[in-house]
Amino acid sequence: MPAVQTAQYDEMFGPDGEVRAAYAGYDAWYRGQDQGWLRKQAAEAEGFFRRTGITFNVYGDDAGEERLIPFDMVPRIITAAEWRRLSRGIEQRVRALNAFLHDVYHRQEIVRAGKLPERLLRENAAYLPVMAGFVPPGGVYTHIVGIDLVRTGPDDFMVLEDNARTPSGVSYMLENRETMMAMFPELFTQVRVRPVSDYPRRLARSLAACTPPAAQFSAGERPTVAVLTPGVYNSAYFEHAFLADQMGAELVEGSDLRVVGGRIAMRTTRGWQPIDVLYRRVDDEYLDPLTFNPDSALGVPGIMDVYRAGGITIANAPGTGIADDKAIYSFMPEIVEFYTGEKPLLQNVPTWRCSEPESLQYVLDNLAELVVKEVHGSGGYGMLIGPTSSRKEIAAFAAKLRARPDNYIAQPTLSLSTCPIFTKAGLAPRHVDLRPFVLVSPNGVDITPGGLTRVALKKGSLVVNSSQGGGTKDSWVLED
Repeated sequence: MPAVQTAQYDEMFGPDGEVRAAYAGYDAWYRGQDQGWLRKQAAEAEGFFRRTGITFNVYGDDAGEERLIPFDMVPRIITAAEWRRLSRGIEQRVRALNAFLHDVYHRQEIVRAGKLPERLLRENAAYLPVMAGFVPPGGVYTHIVGIDLVRTGPDDFMVLEDNARTPSGVSYMLENRETMMAMFPELFTQVRVRPVSDYPRRLARSLAACTPPAAQFSAGERPTVAVLTPGVYNSAYFEHAFLADQMGAELVEGSDLRVVGGRIAMRTTRGWQPIDVLYRRVDDEYLDPLTFNPDSALGVPGIMDVYRAGGITIANAPGTGIADDKAIYSFMPEIVEFYTGEKPLLQNVPTWRCSEPESLQYVLDNLAELVVKEVHGSGGYGMLIGPTSSRKEIAAFAAKLRARPDNYIAQPTLSLSTCPIFTKAGLAPRHVDLRPFVLVSPNGVDITPGGLTRVALKKGSLVVNSSQGGGTKDSWVLED
């Protein structure tokens, strides 16, 4: 298992500078544009994002100010054939994740079969015993999933991590497309791209299909869906408000909700109205102070009792965080095969589990070449990128590893594919990843064509997270 891959795959240009087929239409358009006008459009895009309020907060930022997520106007383009292959792998993985979640909260057959160590559940804070024996409405645990993909070659897409709790970024996917269509409408007449603008409608329909047993409707009525936000100071508040508005759903905070007659109801001008489906963007720990953190003011006292009694659907289900755990991730090839009976169509990035003595020793011996992550980490925090770290940083991280080896996994420093970004000097390659968004309901799996492409705007950087200086691109899936 190599620690470093040196070959770099550029998605637009081949080794000799030839334009790849996916980008042929875009390249023909780009070469016909005036560079000065393109620079002006790039500046206009930033103004559009600022006027729209597309910002995020960074936790721990002393300034406490909202920041723009930088937007690059060169799209990331995927062919229809590539997307069909990816979609099959994504659907297989998401179905396996849902089956895994059902199993770990019931008979734990995967543990009994010796495919997964029981300690990964028993010692995991993301595993919620309160969910044991309970089946969510419709049997769906992961209503909205984000699967982070990286590419290392023409046909080499790998899963970097799974986001089964509250995957964020879909609002930026939608706004990136709207911005591109506003700036370059003629481009979309020359290159046929699959639309993404119907995502909010599809999300609302998917959530409505997961109504709880207690929901009762008259003819023509629809389920009541609400989005639960921690509030305006949350880093993803823009997205919470955006999705609620686009779905025609209410945006609520914990203080707007209470238990009324065995249902969760929201305060309205006409009294308390029952909610059928709650798309929550509040972490498990803060969801119900009577069940989890007693000091939480963000959730709803008693909501877990109502949930377990069939009075509301919570999306995503509490306890899905166990599927985000990076130690669990390392077992995903076995998990996919165990629940589907098929070999995984999408491969994992090779992973060393630092909880295992032999792997820990290998990681300690090769820290300068590896990427090391916390098993519950996210957002690019709490990780070490060996090739870009100093000796002092590596030594300090080695001490953390020895103290808590079970808290970390390690992976090779992959040579992520690059896509061009627009600079004052023209096109320049930068590393990217891709987060497709997946909706799951009793009616099936619905994958939005494309997703959110995140780009490391600093030359040579592998960190694409917006909180760490990354930006975003519009993601195009071409029509056949």
